[in-house]
Amino acid sequence: MRPEQARALEAIERILNRGGDADDVLRDVLAVLGRLHPYVAFEFVESDRVVLGPELGERGAADAPAEFPVAYRGRRIGALLAAGASEQDRALLERVATIVSPYVLVGWDTSGVPWSGD
Repeated sequence: MRPEQARALEAIERILNRGGDADDVLRDVLAVLGRLHPYVAFEFVESDRVVLGPELGERGAADAPAEFPVAYRGRRIGALLAAGASEQDRALLERVATIVSPYVLVGWDTSGVPWSGD
């Protein structure tokens, strides 16, 4: 992992350890990743469709963002999108997609039923 990626991961881990409102946490994570990528976003799986959540930067038509699935208990609940991601970025972005899953889960449609976490 490159030094700037290691610093980004450390910053994201601090954000997650601090916790807070899911929207704020995800936006703070995007702010860190936005220093490394021209466009970053989270998508949420809601029922049978994918909904774009918070995003940062300009989504260029020429550079479709790479998608890093976010799963919770083996079920896909969303994705982290990052434009300009290279193979060298994969480890960082896959790690971030894994560790943000509890916050993406909050955006996941539970059909009005409160999520118990059990």
